[in-house]
Amino acid sequence: MSLFDNYETGPFYDEMFASDGSPREGCRNVYDRLHRMSPEGFRSRCDLAEMTLINQGITFTVYGDDKGVEKPFPVDLVPRIIPTQEWDHIERGLTQRVKVLNLFLHDIYHDQRILKDGIIPRELVLNAPNFRREFMGANVPQDIYVHICGTDLIRDDAGNYKILEDNCRTPSGVSYVLQNRIIMKRVFPHLFRENAVRPVDHYTSQLLANLRALAPAYRTEPTVALLTPGLYNSAYYEHCFLAQELGIELLEGRDLFVDDNIVYMKTTKGPKRVDVIYRRVDDDFLDPVVFRSDSNLGVPGLVNAYRAGNVALANGIGIGVADDKVIYAYVPKMIKYYLDEEPIIPNVETYLAWEPAHLSYIIENVSKLVIKSANESGGYGMLIGPQASASERATFIQSVKANPRNFIAQPLIELSRCPSFFDDHFEGRHVDLRPFVLCGNEISIIPGGLTRVALRKGSYVVNSSQGGGSKDTWVLRGPISNTQPLERDTTNVPFPTAEFRTESDSTQTGGQ
Repeated sequence: MSLFDNYETGPFYDEMFASDGSPREGCRNVYDRLHRMSPEGFRSRCDLAEMTLINQGITFTVYGDDKGVEKPFPVDLVPRIIPTQEWDHIERGLTQRVKVLNLFLHDIYHDQRILKDGIIPRELVLNAPNFRREFMGANVPQDIYVHICGTDLIRDDAGNYKILEDNCRTPSGVSYVLQNRIIMKRVFPHLFRENAVRPVDHYTSQLLANLRALAPAYRTEPTVALLTPGLYNSAYYEHCFLAQELGIELLEGRDLFVDDNIVYMKTTKGPKRVDVIYRRVDDDFLDPVVFRSDSNLGVPGLVNAYRAGNVALANGIGIGVADDKVIYAYVPKMIKYYLDEEPIIPNVETYLAWEPAHLSYIIENVSKLVIKSANESGGYGMLIGPQASASERATFIQSVKANPRNFIAQPLIELSRCPSFFDDHFEGRHVDLRPFVLCGNEISIIPGGLTRVALRKGSYVVNSSQGGGSKDTWVLRGPISNTQPLERDTTNVPFPTAEFRTESDSTQTGGQ
């Protein structure tokens, strides 16, 4: 009996199997190994992985959940595999996109050429909730506004990659990328010995180098710190993990103060200057003098220190306008305007409720569309029309009519699926992909990224707050790129290292 018995790809693009049921390029080794495992053997590895998650405190927070604040982040142990040719396409597309987002942000906070030339309606940018007029004319180190970007990709039913949205403000999830790889290497070490998987563990060293390079030139030994909102933030585990991996201080606003436009952290040996802040606090809470005066999360005077060039922030202030879902619809025009190129990876078709013709279409076709609030995240502020009731659709449409600038709509894309383990077999579940892009002297992208999986049967929502989990994402080295480093099985931990075997050593053959 195989874990793949009765596995159905359905009408979706399956990441592991072609339409004829054969494993796709790069998936044969993994398929053969998993095909020969017993349900008990695979489940025992799931138990070990879950124990690791709990023991290491790999968690996330669900706001408003009365059953508990912290939850282990579910990891599905069937890897998502991306051949090198596909990854090259993704890498080129994301490099193009993030380059343009930085050009756009510099433009709108300086000359506003793209607005003057009518490429984007002026009111959409200037009235965006995350456009910060306070930063008009302000310069930032190296003209980089987005230092860390998490762009969400999906694949349609034909297997084409499309950009779903950009996450420029405080993108989260990279800690799960790094931890998923550690868990997989411990639980399934032999898979790494048999597959040419590119590593991801250099992410933090590259990030730290980029952050240090942002410090004022005269600061030869810059101090870098991570600013967190604190324990009750949904990504607090990630803040702790990254601070530890980067070897920098994890600080809250109360740990910092500003004197003469210089930022200092409080230590037992007295004040110590901070030169670069990797901030995981939203703009509104950064500085009560400039933004929300009722917030205790930020640092009074931080914005003036930033504008004076005495401290660098990653990501920059005011960049939320670039990941506004309404502005997202104009990124292809930005690419043409700034680079005179066509998008390498296209957007999903998008309807803007602020345009009367689009609003009428949205209202008439609400049962076929996914409608999203322009500045929500985590799966909140969204209606999946085909899965909603008539009353839910009617209520949501009223919100759209009341504030059309705040909503977009997109057709429901039949997201690609990957095998996931349930009870004693594999079933297909919808996935997306969030690669992480680092901008410094060069643009670098971690090979793979966070594959999020909708663990609820039939669900298209992959967010952890909505019942989603994650997978390890393997980018395979191609035959030509043999100078690329490979992931090695370097773990030395008390996990089973026996070969993948059921009760028999015989190699089984057959379909899915």
